[in-house]
Amino acid sequence: MSYQELFTPFKIGSMRVKNRIVMSPMGTNSALANGRKTAEEIDYFIERARGGAGLIIMGCQPLNEKIAQGSMEGYMDSYTVLPSLTSVCDGVHRYGAKICCQLTPGTGRNAFPDTFGNPPISASAIPSAFDPNLICHALTKEEIAQIMEDFKFAASLAMDAGYDAIEIHAHAGYLIDQFLSPVWNKRTDEYGGSPQKNTQFAKEIIRAVRSVVGADVPILFRISLDHRFEGGRDLAYSMEILKELEKEGVDAFDVDAGCYETLDYIFPPSYLGESCMSYVCAHARQAVHVPLLNAGTHNPDTALALIQSGNADLVSFGRALIADPQMPNKLMQGHPEDVRPCLRCNEYCIGRIWDKHTKLSCAVNPAAMEEVRFRIERTADPKKVVVIGGGPAGMEAARTAALEGHHVTLFEKEKQLGGMMKIISTAAFKSNIRKLCKWYEVQLEKLGVELRLGTQVQGDETILQECDRIIVACGAQSFTPPIEKTADAPVVTIVEAHQDASLIKGERIVICGGGASGCDGAIEMAAEMGKKVTIVEMLPEVGKDVFFINKISMMNKLQEHKVTILTDTRVLGFDAEGVWVQDKDGAQTHLAADTIISAFGMRPIRALADRLETAYPIKCDVIGDCQKLGKIGEAIRDGFYAASRID
Repeated sequence: MSYQELFTPFKIGSMRVKNRIVMSPMGTNSALANGRKTAEEIDYFIERARGGAGLIIMGCQPLNEKIAQGSMEGYMDSYTVLPSLTSVCDGVHRYGAKICCQLTPGTGRNAFPDTFGNPPISASAIPSAFDPNLICHALTKEEIAQIMEDFKFAASLAMDAGYDAIEIHAHAGYLIDQFLSPVWNKRTDEYGGSPQKNTQFAKEIIRAVRSVVGADVPILFRISLDHRFEGGRDLAYSMEILKELEKEGVDAFDVDAGCYETLDYIFPPSYLGESCMSYVCAHARQAVHVPLLNAGTHNPDTALALIQSGNADLVSFGRALIADPQMPNKLMQGHPEDVRPCLRCNEYCIGRIWDKHTKLSCAVNPAAMEEVRFRIERTADPKKVVVIGGGPAGMEAARTAALEGHHVTLFEKEKQLGGMMKIISTAAFKSNIRKLCKWYEVQLEKLGVELRLGTQVQGDETILQECDRIIVACGAQSFTPPIEKTADAPVVTIVEAHQDASLIKGERIVICGGGASGCDGAIEMAAEMGKKVTIVEMLPEVGKDVFFINKISMMNKLQEHKVTILTDTRVLGFDAEGVWVQDKDGAQTHLAADTIISAFGMRPIRALADRLETAYPIKCDVIGDCQKLGKIGEAIRDGFYAASRID
């Protein structure tokens, strides 16, 4: 397939963008306390420009330290931030890309409690998003006027730094969005009460920015057109908003869907599928005449389709460009098979920011935000490297070692690569995991890695004695605790069910274990096979190991497909008719089942690893699930690190 239509130039106002690929604005949580960008973040953006993106929109930068909320993106209230911003702009311009500064007056009612005092500000005296008992401070006209002055100063800094455009962040239910939306804007003055009045705050921001940047610098406006919750702003109301703002002089709209009430649409996980927010574009195209940008789990194919439809002019890639900053160049050069797919897992991007309060990275690209420190370099002293295991850890170790110039032989006991990662990827919503498996196969072949598939290593092979380094990545296997069962009980493991769907017999399925694998299996069996599924989990909740944003979508899918969930429930035994369980009050029940799925978890496969560590303690490195159970991103990182430390 040709992607050349993604590489036609386009103009936003007077700004010429070399292609239709935009890097979405995403926070990295890496700025310094003084508001400056770090060297790592500068390198990160430059790498995406080097990779061929036409326009880079940086994550929203607050006007000042006082209103800075959420991830650390720096702020625009001092000339001292200019040197680092200039480095970003110069570095991006070096590769022919344009760069846009996204400005925000803050999160308003979405502010985290006690971050910078209470209460949060908002359009009206409405409850705080995180503490409904805390009522927001409604901005006064004097405070609004000061915000306009702050926008002028921030815009002037952006111009001094060398930005090509300004984007106003009115997205995700943040402060500007709170003025735009009747659900939050209860004002009765000139700032609320109708689409015309609700846009007054935004219009004054546009005028403030325009008074500084002049007529030739484009002003973009980022807005969710469909909040997707009852009472939120819908498409019809949003079209009135767009028309008002177009008249005010907005040069382009950056549109999608969702807000913090529907948080999974702000960071869409794999459950939502591909191109999950492009539906808003057709409505916007009918309402306004300026260019449209669209984001929302795009891949190259959906981006091409959207451009061909005429409903958008540029397509934004967020996590896809974190996963592979060279994606545009690879597509332009006719090598889509080399594009490393994003898993939509959210584990290392927003997951690291939200859960661990540290900077962004990527499950499939450990070098994200470490573009210089983690750069792969060719060795002058190639070694003979043996990798045992063709799952994500082993494949990444083999790939990285080969890129470094080592001679790599990979052994895999099965006749295919991918390991458990490939086995569990049968559901439609796991298509990107299947794509990642294929990507590794292609890369290992191109790099000349010697593959010995269908080969079980015993530990006494001559190649192990002769090689310089052994990397063991044998993975893990299903674990079922000692539960009483009859010989005719229809029990299969979740792994066996993925390997052979014919083992899932009948209509009534009981899944024992409500972790990620059990819940994903339930969705797949209910949604794609039409089964009546029950999950039994001994803990008070299912999906305890699932990142909370992903869990929103996961639980919605379980509910949508009528999966029964029994928590605080222990499995007692299996028989030919189903499962005996006991609830937290001690009451025992029999659940009828045609097939019982054991999804209790996994255990490391240690025998060969122990043998090789003993025989070759200096040159043996054990990684992945056979060392410590983890998710795909942790296995890939293990493999990358193991190969990187080969001397």
